[in-house]
Order: sequence, then structure tokens, then C-alpha cells
Amino acid sequence: MAMLNQLIVVLAVILLVGLLHFEKTGSQQGKLPTKTTLSCLFIFTALVQHHPIPVYYYILLSGLIFCLGGDVFLALPQEKMFLLGLVSFLLGHVLYVIAFFYVADISHWTWVGCLVGLLVSGLVFMWLRPHLGSMLMPVIAYVIVITVMVIGAWTVLGDTKLSYAGRLPVFIGAVGFYLSDLFVARDRFLKSEFTNRLIGLPMYYCGQFLLAFSVGLLK
Repeated sequence: MAMLNQLIVVLAVILLVGLLHFEKTGSQQGKLPTKTTLSCLFIFTALVQHHPIPVYYYILLSGLIFCLGGDVFLALPQEKMFLLGLVSFLLGHVLYVIAFFYVADISHWTWVGCLVGLLVSGLVFMWLRPHLGSMLMPVIAYVIVITVMVIGAWTVLGDTKLSYAGRLPVFIGAVGFYLSDLFVARDRFLKSEFTNRLIGLPMYYCGQFLLAFSVGLLK
């Protein structure tokens, strides 16, 4: 299993470098298959891990599949694809929330996470608000759900009945996903440039692969 996981990481890095190249050159023909393959790889990663907590595995895997759909939609150039991608990711986040609160008990960590999450996401929303236009309500819904997702991951981190080797990837993965979405939002609503993808895509895929690996580490 260790060797297989190492091969997965190496292949993911190669695909990510290729994806960034196609993003920089604007090659749609290269970007779509590379991104789809890379996203399928994080689903494969979850599939081949041991599943100490089967329900967590199945819920998280379902979330990963919705995120794969979101990746495909966002890779397509049509304007309506952005909203479909947003909905797919929102559903993925909802499943992550369910998975996190299935394995972790609500505690003082949860309430601290709520305070910090509300503050940070409130500032993010104020930053985006003047640029949202007709996307205001979908973005509000998305910000709420992804914030709850990070709070759930923080709750997992604070639940000492779970293995630390599993808790840490969950939290880092969720935060990576959250931060990557800031660059998606900047690219979509403020300034579209390669820098957003250069920073955001590695964060996103690191986050997703950490969550995929967590199904075998969380006990």
C-alpha cells in the first residue's frame, strides 16, 4: 500500500505540472483531459485505501465524485458551466460536512471554529460582494457551506478519540480546499489571470488528495 500511495503522489504531481502548463498556454484540448484524469486519481486514491470507518469512506467518496463533476464543469468554457460547477462543489462540501460530523463529536473546538470561520468568511464575502452581481445568492450559499465544512474539519482535528494521523490530513485538506476557492473566486469575479490557477490548483489538489488519503488514516 505504501508503494502504491507513493506512485499515486508521483503521478499526481506529474499531472498537476501538465495541467498548469495547459492552463498557462490556454490549451483547452490539453486542460480538460488532464484535469479530469487528475481528479479521477483522487477518487482512485480513496478507493484503494483501507476503510477503518466504512461510513466515513462512503460519504467522503461521494463528495469526491461530486467534486470531480465540479472540476469538469469548471474546465469547460461556457458561462453556465460555472454555476453547474458551483452546485457540484457545494454538494461535495455538504457530503464532507456529513462525513466530518459523523466521525467527530461537537465540542468547544466546534464553537471556536464557528467564531473564527464566521469572521474569516465574513471578510471574504465583503471582499467579493461588490463583484458578484447575479451570482450573489449562489455564492452566499457556497460560502456558508464551505465554512461549515472547514469548521467540521476543525472539529475532527480536536477530537482526540480519533487518530492524529487521520485528523491532521482532514483539517489541512479542508483548509487547502477553502484557500483554493479564494483564487477561483478572484479569477471569476475580480481578475482572471494565470497566477490564480498557479496558486489555487496545487492547493486544491493537495487538499483533495489529503482528504482521499484520510479514509485510510482516520481510525
